[in-house]
Formats: sequence, structure tokens, C-alpha cells
Amino acid sequence: MKNKNFVIIAFMLLTSSLSFAQQTYAPLMKTSAQNKSIDELTTEIKAALVSKNFELIGQYNPMQSEDLFVLCFTRNDLQKACLSFQERGALASVLKIGLQKTGNSVDISIQNPMYMFYAYFREEISKQQTVLTKIDADAKLVLSDMYGKLSSFGGELNTEKLMNYHYKVMMPYFDDPAELETYASFEEGLAYIQAKLEKSTRVKKVYQQIFTEQKVAVFGLAFQDIEKGEEKYLPIIGESHLAAMPYEIILQGKEVTILPGKYRIALYWPELTMGTFMKIMSTPGNIEDAFKEVTVK
Repeated sequence: MKNKNFVIIAFMLLTSSLSFAQQTYAPLMKTSAQNKSIDELTTEIKAALVSKNFELIGQYNPMQSEDLFVLCFTRNDLQKACLSFQERGALASVLKIGLQKTGNSVDISIQNPMYMFYAYFREEISKQQTVLTKIDADAKLVLSDMYGKLSSFGGELNTEKLMNYHYKVMMPYFDDPAELETYASFEEGLAYIQAKLEKSTRVKKVYQQIFTEQKVAVFGLAFQDIEKGEEKYLPIIGESHLAAMPYEIILQGKEVTILPGKYRIALYWPELTMGTFMKIMSTPGNIEDAFKEVTVK
């Protein structure tokens, strides 16, 4: 009997691990609202975020368009969980909701938290699995409680591919960040970046999160350049993915880095064909160059 029980338990563990490996996530989820303006929906969503103890920390119009709007929000448990991951974990500490006006309706999308968590935390995600699952559920309820069931879009990847994501052979992984600058200290870097962002006309600060004790700061930045920025590349790859915006940089200790565009853009637009990607082949470099303008001394 003991041997039989052992076989049963082993089989259950095996099927559970296979199910885990095969679970899939989309980068974004969406619903819609009829006959309401973006302003009206923003008011409703902000109140719903507060009801779930989330804090709104930034908002902006991608492509400087009145028909596109993004809300950026966080929560204490999300921040704490993300800071427990040493390798740029704080990049996942901000979630986003996008609103896109189309005729008499507004498409409402949310960056899928678990999709991002698996991609950024990878094999270490298990140490915060419970709290991250709760955050994921609460964030989605903000929209589904008011506007109905959310549907996945933008492609799907299983957890194994997310934890080892790269777009194509020779493309970067999560642990291949682009280094922008190294400062004498965290404090010097923080002050320098903040001062440069105040003066920049091409790069706009949408939000910032500063964790002084951990010497970590994350900035959400809009690349507002008509010829090279969001206005140029978003229409090509798809404005419907606006809940993946804005782009982030992270100051961790003395070093400020970004996720390479060839990783980050591909991650949130995983259905992009190589042909479409080639149309924005200069964009990853343009983004990095623009962000160097507000980071490099």
C-alpha cells in the first residue's frame, strides 16, 4: 500500500509540474466601455484603484494623443515583493492601465501582472508567488468588477518561455541590460537624473519611485520626439498595447540601466513579425540615446 501511495503522489507532482510549465499568459488583457469619455472612465478607475489600496503615481497621453491615456499605479505589498528580487526587481513595481478611444467606445486594457512577473522574476518567482498572485487578481478586479470580463490579447507565452524570454537568436535576455551611466553614489545619480528630467524637452517623467533605504529608483519615461519617439514607432507596432507604456529606467546603487528595446518591446508585443520589427530597427537605439541624454554626465 505504501508503494502504491508513493506512486500516486509522484504522479500528482509530475502532472502538477507539467501543468505549471504549460500555463500561458498574454501580455495584456482588455474590456471596453460604451458612451463614456476617457475623463469619465479615468475618474471611475482611480476610485476603484483606491478601493483596492492601490496608489496612482503617474498618468500621461502616449504619442501626446487625446485618444490615448495611461494610468500608472502601485501598492505597498507590490513594492515590498519586487524589492526582494535583487536583479532590477523594482522594474515590476508599477502596473499600468491603458484607455484608447475608438468611436463611441473606449478600449480599456491592463498590463497583465503575472506575465511581467514571470518574465522579470523568472525562476525566483516562487518565493513571492502567493503575494504576487493576490496582486494580479486585485489589479484585474479593478476593471472586471466595473466593465465585465477581461479577455487576453497580444499573443501568449507559457511560463517557461517567459522566464527565458528572448525574441530571436542572438537577441538580449532580461539579464542583458543596457548600461547608461555609473555615478559616484546613488544620491548623486538620483539628483542628476531628476535635474536633467526637469529640463528635458524630449523625455518626460511620467512617474518615479524612490526607495532610499535600498538605494533603488525607477522612472517611467515618455519619449516625446515626433521623429524618433512614441509618435513614430507606436503606430507601427500597435497603439492598442499602450498599457505597456511608458518605458522605464532603473537606478540601482550607482548604476542606471534600461531593458534593451530588443527585449522590452518584443516582450510586450510578442506577436511582432520580423518584418514589422525591421520597420522600427532604429527604435531601440533611439530610446537608449534619448535616455542617455538625461542620465549620462
